[in-house]
Amino acid sequence: MAEANISVDQDQFSCSICLDILKDPVTIPCGHSYCMGCIKGCWDQDDHTGVYSCPQCRQTFTPRPVLGRNTMLAEVVEKLKKTGLQAAPPAHCYAGPGDVACDFCTGRKHKAIKSCLACLASYCETHLQPHYEFPGFKKHKLVKATENLQEKICSNHDKLLEVFCRSDQQCICMLCAMDEHRGHDTVSVVAERTEKQKQLGVTQSKFQQRIQEREKELQDLRQAVQSLKRSAQTAEEDSERIFTELIRSIERRRSEVKELIRDEEKAEVSRAEGLLERLEQEIAELRRREAELEQLSHTEDHIHFLQSCQSLCAPPGPGDLPSIPVSPNVSFEAVRKSVSELKERLEDVFKAEFKVCGRVEEVSVLEPRPDRTSYNMAVSSHWTPTQRTESFVCLRGTER
Repeated sequence: MAEANISVDQDQFSCSICLDILKDPVTIPCGHSYCMGCIKGCWDQDDHTGVYSCPQCRQTFTPRPVLGRNTMLAEVVEKLKKTGLQAAPPAHCYAGPGDVACDFCTGRKHKAIKSCLACLASYCETHLQPHYEFPGFKKHKLVKATENLQEKICSNHDKLLEVFCRSDQQCICMLCAMDEHRGHDTVSVVAERTEKQKQLGVTQSKFQQRIQEREKELQDLRQAVQSLKRSAQTAEEDSERIFTELIRSIERRRSEVKELIRDEEKAEVSRAEGLLERLEQEIAELRRREAELEQLSHTEDHIHFLQSCQSLCAPPGPGDLPSIPVSPNVSFEAVRKSVSELKERLEDVFKAEFKVCGRVEEVSVLEPRPDRTSYNMAVSSHWTPTQRTESFVCLRGTER
């Protein structure tokens, strides 16, 4: 009797745990088969739970099934080995999510390593060999495996996009160049790629220059913030020392002045930190775009390059951040000086036996007014991009 020829897939006789041809095959109650050693090792890890499951279908078994060698399956595997059945390829050879699959593999497809722009197909290593061996394929253009090969074909003529129309800024085929684009400024996609590559280099230089400028501003602003904090701390300490020398009647105002200084520091630091965050975001965005440009500059896909280059090569905008005018030499010297002057003036008044009676009515931030009899003490300063406005704490009293 003639033996029947049966077509089998080697995956049918591979263990899904070790991905190799079955060795001492055993079949578990759900019907799936594994190497004896593989399934034992898998279930040994579940001994602490007492529940055992199939690695493929997840059906559970309690108690642990007794494993017996599947003699018939073992004989089939041995016979098939003699007829040329080999171990399954490693799992990383198969196409997965995000991979380009070979167009000529049947069953489970392998990863494609090259795409042919003439055949409009992608090939794994095995199916690519004819392109290297047969003279008829030698002139075919092979590129890195890529998806959406139809995007490189003219939708009107089903021809390869080989020409770039500078008049309309689009990729076209040879028939388009002789038909609706006749008389237009056309060049090969390779020539246009070379020209756009130069533009890309100029744009990259602009991005790098902008990054360097912003990093310098970031560093200067950080130093200014530190100087601002140190000045605020010094002003707070000096004000505290001077206030402790004042008469008891203004003792309760000390904490209010201190709070004014801290509020000013907080406002300035908050503004600076906002600018820091925006600078860091802009630098991150510039770096991201620079990385995209770098990746685009190395692509072998001329069509993808030309279709993406115009949008990516748009030069960076001037940005909407204001200039950073914070000076590293900012100080609260005006606070210390004004408090010292107030102390001296009060001492002069006391020496002249001029007594200021009544209670302090309010502490307000005011500009000096010539029509008011008052003692003005500067305790805070406001810095803007164009000016510094000094404010004053007005201690008002009525003469008895």
